[in-house]
Amino acid sequence: MEREKLGSRLGFILLFAGCAIGCGNVWKFPWMCGQYGGGGFVLLYFFCLVILGLPIMIMEFSVGRAAQASPIKMYQKLEKKGQKWHIHGYVSFFGSVALMAFYTVVTGWIVYYFVRFLTGNIQDLGFSSMITNPGVNVTYLAVTVVLAFGILCFGLQGGLERVTKYMMMLLLVLMLVLAVHSFTLSGAAEGLRFYLVPDLSKINGSVVVGAMNQAFFTLSVGMGAMAIFGSYIGKERSLMGESVHIILLDTFVAIVAGLIMFPACFTYGVEVNAGPSLLFDTMATVFNHMEGGRWWGTLFFLFMVFAALSTVLAVCEEILAMVREVTGWSRPVGCLVCGAGIFLIALTTALGYSVLHFQPFAEGTAWLDLWDFLVSNNILPLGSLVLALFCCNRFGWGWNSFLLEANAGRGLKVRQWMKPMFRYVIPAAILFIYVYGMVTFQWK
Repeated sequence: MEREKLGSRLGFILLFAGCAIGCGNVWKFPWMCGQYGGGGFVLLYFFCLVILGLPIMIMEFSVGRAAQASPIKMYQKLEKKGQKWHIHGYVSFFGSVALMAFYTVVTGWIVYYFVRFLTGNIQDLGFSSMITNPGVNVTYLAVTVVLAFGILCFGLQGGLERVTKYMMMLLLVLMLVLAVHSFTLSGAAEGLRFYLVPDLSKINGSVVVGAMNQAFFTLSVGMGAMAIFGSYIGKERSLMGESVHIILLDTFVAIVAGLIMFPACFTYGVEVNAGPSLLFDTMATVFNHMEGGRWWGTLFFLFMVFAALSTVLAVCEEILAMVREVTGWSRPVGCLVCGAGIFLIALTTALGYSVLHFQPFAEGTAWLDLWDFLVSNNILPLGSLVLALFCCNRFGWGWNSFLLEANAGRGLKVRQWMKPMFRYVIPAAILFIYVYGMVTFQWK
């Protein structure tokens, strides 16, 4: 099966940015920022992006481009005879499916809110009533899955690259418009102070763990998504330079999301620590108090649809590529089977607040919390640890092989003096923060 390629560098940058930019930026980043004290969390998040996220992204791109294969096959191509690194490929597949088990449902929620605002039917619009309505959840989950795999049926260039490229450009424009509007609100100064001025007294171990997990979650590193797309690109550009571009776009969207939400929250007295419902209940309240709020809400949830769907497309492409590589199926057949499988698994989340009652941790938790815990707290950080060990040590792929692949082409290069950081500092930091997070996690 001939490997598909991307059609343009702009398409490459925007596609990978689309994979990174999604609910992690606009849904999860603001509510985590609100729960972890604002500016201090933002500062640690930036630190984790640069020190941990950037190197892991370079590594994941490198193994994908070198192997020209999905995570299931890439370790087999690069590892030495008798080694077992390829086991992580199957973990990556499970991680991607687990992510889609709740991400497709959250995307469906966003589509639902967009439709309600677009039609002007915003009376009695509430997050709790939505998540406990099985009909709404299943319907909009189905819409999300059908839309995603319908686009992927058209192939890499004709479907995924083309759609994502235009969605991302429109997304960036819409966000800037909404951010400028937020600056005009009466609570803008107070909201920006909370968001951008670090309060060091609020920084503790839990904030550090949250910042690292969010950095990996927003970049989609550690479970093979970036490796898949690394296999689709040529060697004209070095991977450090391309990774920097993607992270800058990803960070821009996350920061602008906060610039939209926190001034509005402080203007209308909305609790910034509302948690996962912040994007939905609180923003709906905000728009109901604004002149022309229906249309501002429509625009806001429209760009949220773009952001969420871009990530769904990217991760579903990863799942599809792995399945096709193992089975040899055509793209349409793979789309049909993978779409049906993801829909069935995601029903756990869609019905988790109504029919399938399940509290995996503390009272009030549900299937979404379990899937998110598996992905954000385990698969992403541990997958990043595996990548770091594999790329930078002789018992894996090896530093020299990694360096040769990462630096092929024009652009920023990984330097030899960075070797101790890549080999020792990054794995040690990931492992320490992971263990601390497990020890301090509220299991009950």
